[in-house]
Amino acid sequence: MTNDFIIKPLNLDLSLHSASQEHEENWITADANFGYPCRVSLREAKVGERVLLTHYWHHNVSSPYRASGPIFIIEDAKPANLGINEIPEVLDTRLISLRAYSNNGYMLSATAAQGASVRKALSELFNHTEVEYVQLHNANAGCFSCEARRA
Repeated sequence: MTNDFIIKPLNLDLSLHSASQEHEENWITADANFGYPCRVSLREAKVGERVLLTHYWHHNVSSPYRASGPIFIIEDAKPANLGINEIPEVLDTRLISLRAYSNNGYMLSATAAQGASVRKALSELFNHTEVEYVQLHNANAGCFSCEARRA
């Protein structure tokens, strides 16, 4: 059985307004075409683009699984508009940790996948009716990437 999902980027307003632009040290210039994955556009920053490195509460829930961490946002990023079951560029090239949560923010299951198997892993996690959403993290660095919901 295939379970359709949609991957959502961070809301641009929430992302940039939660970060203080007064701290110039948080703005960096990408020096490589890999390593600065934007959580709004869900693409890699290109060499020379300015990127904000900021703290973000990616799992701001009332459960022991409440979590936050560092994220990158490309300056003037446009939110990704992905189709159903579409996997963005930033997930296609990394080992991804997928964490499935209930509606009250408790982790129900977790797995790791890379490349084409991310789509299959998401569909399988949504086989469980109690899974409300899945958060995707870059497995090596541990950083939050994006969230998937049932389509």
